Amino acid sequence: MLLGVSKLDASKKILIIEDEKNLARFLDLELSHEGYDTTVEGNGRAGLDLALGQDWDVILLDLMLPDLNGFEVCRRIRKEKSTPIIMVTAKDSVLDRVAGLDDGADDYLVKPFAIEELLARLRALIRRSDMERQSRAAHQKQIVFRDLIIEPQTRTVIRGSEIIQLSKRESSLLLILVENANTVVPRDELLRQVWGYNEQVATNVVDVYVRYLRNKIDRPNRRSYIQTVRGTGYVMHS
Repeated sequence: MLLGVSKLDASKKILIIEDEKNLARFLDLELSHEGYDTTVEGNGRAGLDLALGQDWDVILLDLMLPDLNGFEVCRRIRKEKSTPIIMVTAKDSVLDRVAGLDDGADDYLVKPFAIEELLARLRALIRRSDMERQSRAAHQKQIVFRDLIIEPQTRTVIRGSEIIQLSKRESSLLLILVENANTVVPRDELLRQVWGYNEQVATNVVDVYVRYLRNKIDRPNRRSYIQTVRGTGYVMHS
């Protein structure tokens, strides 16, 4: 059984740049069935024009395309846009994977693949992209959360008459939790958002920094702003 698209993902726009007609039709049907708004293009140059001419939530990009190959399409998109890109290709060598990711792809999926895996990767990429977008927007303004005033640009929290200075990562962690108030944010999602995919960190680093945050922003003898959901992650209730 396929996992259905979440309400957060509904109506997300997906551009499929794939010249293999049977696969393109299969992807179009499956993703449309899951609630995504899909567009299919089989030509590399035409696909690039679509990618640059409209706003997309994710682009699925084949490598072996007529007129312009997927590597070049990806490079040109990255010069102008940060749209998430998943390369979907039969080229499975390490060199191809590295080249694709270095050219700006966010993920790389080798054919043949299970549609369930593609759907899971789409959900993860859309979730991460949405959280990054929210974080960028939050950095432009002052945020009020319960009795806390958060100033992202200066990485400070005002609680009553007290001004609390946060480190860069403490601030990033707090912003993600506040932006997703009343929603449990998994530890691995916090790890990806705050520390990034490529940085080697201890698995308990999220717990350590949550403790740092609690020590700074919580009031003595009061319930913590940040609640632990055992085995999953953390949540801040508004």
